[in-house]
Amino acid sequence: MKAEVHGLDGEPAGKVDVPDVFETELRPDLVRRVFWLVGSHGFQPKGRDPMAGERTTAETHSPPTGTGRSRIPRVKGDGYSRSGMGGGVASVVKGRLPHPPRSEKVIHFKVNRKERRLATRSAIAYTASLDAVKARGHRVEKIELPFVVADDIETVEKTSELASFLGKVELDTELTRVRDGTKRNTGKRRLRGRVYRTPVGPLIVVTNDRGVGRAAGGIPGVDVRRVEDISVLDLAPGGEPGRLTLWTESALSALTLAKEVAA
Repeated sequence: MKAEVHGLDGEPAGKVDVPDVFETELRPDLVRRVFWLVGSHGFQPKGRDPMAGERTTAETHSPPTGTGRSRIPRVKGDGYSRSGMGGGVASVVKGRLPHPPRSEKVIHFKVNRKERRLATRSAIAYTASLDAVKARGHRVEKIELPFVVADDIETVEKTSELASFLGKVELDTELTRVRDGTKRNTGKRRLRGRVYRTPVGPLIVVTNDRGVGRAAGGIPGVDVRRVEDISVLDLAPGGEPGRLTLWTESALSALTLAKEVAA
């Protein structure tokens, strides 16, 4: 099986052999599972101070009955605002949380090496399925997959040049979808710095980033990854495989040597 190589002018520049990895069985269940397991490796531990709300002199009455008051522990002392108030337990003012997040909770889930590699191979195979790419929402019409471009794209350093190339290969509709789909977040997400949410656009896989990564930074939704760094997180964002992917000619050749996609 051969794929057509596109030059920077958008015209065909020859053909290249397609690696066997693109013939891997499509396993959406495995891709989705590995996506969430590998995604947990980026989670940040979150917890509470174990003594939060318990640094108090509050004690319950002994015996706790017969005084006509509830059994809630009361702060000791007299003549100041906190004296006599409940403390040291949940559901009181300045008390502890009933079930707080704990920093020792296991949030880094492991995944079998063979399982991860098979999921990566399957996600790569999905990039050659036009039906899967369209089902994921990408705007592509007359396009041959896998989409291969010349290695010259690695040297593109200007955003305008990269956008021009994507337009020449009839991906301008895809860029318009991403640009028009960018929305402003509201609520707590926006307060925490996540002001915009941008749809996922094309992924460019290269062997050496010689400037194209910086150029792609100015185009919403477009990402650049080195072939040895690709994973299910890049190929199947959200756990849904079929991302529109542009492979450089050398990256396609390096797939057979990449450790993560080795059989």
